[in-house]
Amino acid sequence: MSTTNPTHDLACTALSKSFGSVQAVDNVSFDIPPGSFFSILGPSGCGKTTLMRMIAGFENPDHGDIQIKGRSVIRIPPNKRNVKMVFQHLALFPMMNVYDNIAYGLRCVGASRKEIDQKIADVLERVALPDVAKREIHQLSGGQKQRIAIARCMVLNPDVLLLDEPLGALDLKLREAMKIELKLLQHQFNTTFVYITHDQSEALVMSDNVAVMNEGRFEQIGTPQALYHHPASAFVAGFVGDSNRWTGKVIDAGNNNVRLSCDAGFDAQSHTTDTITLSRGDNATVYVRPEHIQVDTQVNADNNNQTDATNALTGHIDSLLFNGANSRVLVRDKAGELIEADVTLTGSSHDPKPGDLVRLSWRSEQALCF
Repeated sequence: MSTTNPTHDLACTALSKSFGSVQAVDNVSFDIPPGSFFSILGPSGCGKTTLMRMIAGFENPDHGDIQIKGRSVIRIPPNKRNVKMVFQHLALFPMMNVYDNIAYGLRCVGASRKEIDQKIADVLERVALPDVAKREIHQLSGGQKQRIAIARCMVLNPDVLLLDEPLGALDLKLREAMKIELKLLQHQFNTTFVYITHDQSEALVMSDNVAVMNEGRFEQIGTPQALYHHPASAFVAGFVGDSNRWTGKVIDAGNNNVRLSCDAGFDAQSHTTDTITLSRGDNATVYVRPEHIQVDTQVNADNNNQTDATNALTGHIDSLLFNGANSRVLVRDKAGELIEADVTLTGSSHDPKPGDLVRLSWRSEQALCF
């Protein structure tokens, strides 16, 4: 087995797991420093739940090592690992009140009544629910149940808390509020949280670092800002955040700059990362985020010029997606494709409206080509 820095709460080295001919997890390695919020983000079927089950001990890897606090746990059963897990449906015991739900694990390890009382009072204070010990589970709101599920785990002082899509069963408004709650709770306990999700918003808002997973492999590990602004692959560029994308053929490339003849009928200038090499004649895709596209309503049909520094095209507004300060226009270009661009709508007569001819422009450094 590999030797891992014991200063990491969790370290996985070359983990692989197959189910018959399906390679669920393929040579995955990562490590997490103490007190971090680490998310594994990916679409359904990418292998993230299998990876979490291996960390918890419910699945055995075919190859690789898992170390917690510098100690390999490969041969340690789930109940002996200092890892706890919060599931999407929380798995609280409906026949027990809050106190008994939290006390369950403490009783299993032989804690005294005095110790149980003290620890439950402390953990309820830390999850900001000091007065709910005697309540029945059905008397709690969705957000309160979420916090009690975390309290039940945290009262046992785990080295790592695993959370498997725990917000999936909540309504949208509560889910948004719980993103902030979870981040605050993680800081409160200063325990490493490993969070599994397919929701990019959850991962970006809460995490110190995010691993983007695809077909059993990690495409990129980095801060939310790094993944969003500097994606390392086409998959990450398309999966993290919203992007417009155009496919085409490379007509010029050099020094991380690319000019693409797009199938949509215009040439696009963009950048590539240091790890992507493109040559003349290659097929490629350019990605541009909606917030990077400027929308100019003062335009005529011939104003579709392009300079070395700017990409530009014209189209007609198909529809407006009003969302206050985060509003967006959908513009249909000459090829019939829809392009998304963020706009600020003030309610004045100068706001863009459906049917308007607009010029869309963006700088080459705001586009990435893969």
